[in-house]
Amino acid sequence: MASKTPVSLRALPIGTLYRGGEGMWTWVLQRITGVSVFFFLFVHVLDTALVRVSPEAYDLIIATYKTPIVNLLEVGLVGAVLYHALNGIRIILIDFWKRGPRVQRQMIWVVAGVWLVVMIPGTYYMMIHTIDALFGSTP
Repeated sequence: MASKTPVSLRALPIGTLYRGGEGMWTWVLQRITGVSVFFFLFVHVLDTALVRVSPEAYDLIIATYKTPIVNLLEVGLVGAVLYHALNGIRIILIDFWKRGPRVQRQMIWVVAGVWLVVMIPGTYYMMIHTIDALFGSTP
């Protein structure tokens, strides 16, 4: 009777159990950004509906949205929406373009590049008010 030898630790994958590379991380980010945008929309509907219940409470909530922390969250929201949209286009191209599956890795890097090209100046312009409020006016 042959004895089963235990699997050595060297044979186990390092890191995640699924070793899908860039494709795995785009899948994970697509889900995270989708849930994040859904959560934002849910909160946005609730705070907008608050105006009918208590206009004073609504004004108080809106005032908290003008803080530096919320400004950073807004930058994150724009980044999430932009990534989700760009990666969604990539997924559509993979599904409906004949060459899509063969060039999907290149499309991942195109999505990353476009995201960076849009987010770097976008972050700057979105953060001007916050930087001015925290550190004073810039020359």
